Amino acid sequence: MTRAVIRPRSAAWWIPLFLFAGISARAEPVTVFAAASLSGALNELWPRERHTDISLSFAGSSLLARQIEAGAPADLYLSASQDWMDYLQVRGHIDSTTRVDLFGNRLVLIAPTDEGFALVASPRADIGGAFKGRLALADPDHVPAGIYARQALQTLGWWPTLVHRLAPASDVRGALAWVERGECDAGIVYATDAASSRRVQVVVSIADSLHTPIRYPAALVAGRATAATRRRLDTLQSAAALAVFRRHGFSILMGTNGE
Repeated sequence: MTRAVIRPRSAAWWIPLFLFAGISARAEPVTVFAAASLSGALNELWPRERHTDISLSFAGSSLLARQIEAGAPADLYLSASQDWMDYLQVRGHIDSTTRVDLFGNRLVLIAPTDEGFALVASPRADIGGAFKGRLALADPDHVPAGIYARQALQTLGWWPTLVHRLAPASDVRGALAWVERGECDAGIVYATDAASSRRVQVVVSIADSLHTPIRYPAALVAGRATAATRRRLDTLQSAAALAVFRRHGFSILMGTNGE
């Protein structure tokens, strides 16, 4: 009986597989779930045409947190609220060792550029008579920008007057859009959102003392820590990235990592 001899194949057979594996690895993007108010800065930092390895998804922090809880394939989460980051952390959905507070923001009351009105953010102000239509804001029951706005309105004593004139949007950019189009005569948004638009004007800035401090924490989603995802989180803490966010009007809450 003749034994079969198994000879090694040429090394060339595995080269295409190796190349395909490399292509597949590079094609798998880092998926970033980020609060809608971060869209301008993140799109500047990671423009789609130059960063095909990053997938940016913007929405209200609450919706994104619920999606992560439901198993959405996010790698990195940037929230406009400590509460929603806490929500995920206590349920084990983020890697708490990677959590870091990056940015701060402010609230402003806005109006369309050609329909402004005078107002002082004071309990004595006649908010009901200051404008005629509806007040746009992010959903005050779930979305951070709306929750902060409700806190400020309650502190000022304006909530009972305006509660039936609210136009709640799914996120803060939606509220901004309604004021831009003149569908609402006023709105409360982040200062960074107002600064991004030429179609609205700031009527009055809302003091930080009227609401919970606005902080943007970031963290890797649980089980998604890789060299690529850690690198993107590190990038957000680099001097170059923080300069982008500062240019968009965010306050910086931390030092840089030296990149």
